[in-house]
Amino acid sequence: MMSQISNALSDFFFEYETPRQVLVRNRRVGVVCRLIQLGVLAYIIGWVFIYEKGYQSTDTAVSSVFTKMKGVGYTNIEGRERVWDVADYVFPPQVGELFHTCRDILKLCVQCRTLYSLFLFQGQMTGVCLNATKTCEVLAWCPVEDDVKIPDPPMLMSAVNYTLFIKNSVTFPLFGVSRSNLVENIDNAYISKCLYDPTDAPLCPIFRLGDIVKLSGFKFETIARVGGAIGIVVDWTCNLDVDVKHCIPKYTFHGLYGNAAETDQARASVGYNFRYAKHYLEDKEQKRTLLKVFGIRFDIIVQSLARKFDIIPTLTAIGSGVGIFGVATVVCDLVLLYLLPKREFYKNMKFKYTDSHVQVSSTV
Repeated sequence: MMSQISNALSDFFFEYETPRQVLVRNRRVGVVCRLIQLGVLAYIIGWVFIYEKGYQSTDTAVSSVFTKMKGVGYTNIEGRERVWDVADYVFPPQVGELFHTCRDILKLCVQCRTLYSLFLFQGQMTGVCLNATKTCEVLAWCPVEDDVKIPDPPMLMSAVNYTLFIKNSVTFPLFGVSRSNLVENIDNAYISKCLYDPTDAPLCPIFRLGDIVKLSGFKFETIARVGGAIGIVVDWTCNLDVDVKHCIPKYTFHGLYGNAAETDQARASVGYNFRYAKHYLEDKEQKRTLLKVFGIRFDIIVQSLARKFDIIPTLTAIGSGVGIFGVATVVCDLVLLYLLPKREFYKNMKFKYTDSHVQVSSTV
């Protein structure tokens, strides 16, 4: 028993087995084999290494964004002149139509309950019917807001020339690389006179609002009247195998509501707006200033992907490619053993058969 175990261990450690190979001289099978191998080689080189960059490891960035708006507007509404600066239009303004607390009277007291849902968003119905006027009592801000009429043309059409400054920093922790959109050769002198242009000034971090809206595919007149949302995408796709100065941002712009063809004007809730109120006391009476603002919302989206050579994914890609080469052998074996007229001959050449009964009798 011990000798059998010893022999088995000796055979395992000190013997080498190699598969038997048969050289088949067949033009059709040879062409099929080489075509498959050529296709696999093209896949490995073209797709895995060139397109998918299978020899590189990847990392995404940790990012921060800082913005600053500049521009001054002027309005003259019913003889009231006003200058609008950043403090007025970037944050919700604090002037507008005056509302104060009062009890607004709704007519048709006999319909108090059925009208409840209609006036639910205007105030709180007290459930009291005033017999003298045959009306329902509602606790609300007066006068009731009229949000049907939208200024046309927009009040601040001058916003087309306002500018937006974007400062973006990214860090790729895996590679220890940090970059800013204020890349080389962008200094205070350059920023003071540049405006972003996708062709002439693609790295300028100052954007004209009219250009942003135009590049997103919309008309500024429409989006300024009903409001809207625009996405500014800052794309950091970097190959860190070359000089890091080539790691620069690319800006793209997308409308985030509706569509540029303006075919959805009949849909509900088109555009972007919000209400802003400031509460205060005047003659010991609570009042508020309410303004419904139609604005342009800018969502700055940073997407990033950095790549750098790494031996581990390189060896993994090469190993998987070598394994795929085995597909050619499998396909050619199937053709030889099952499709060609001389398949029986090829089977006898490829496989060696043994007679177990003869082997047993000879060993006894």
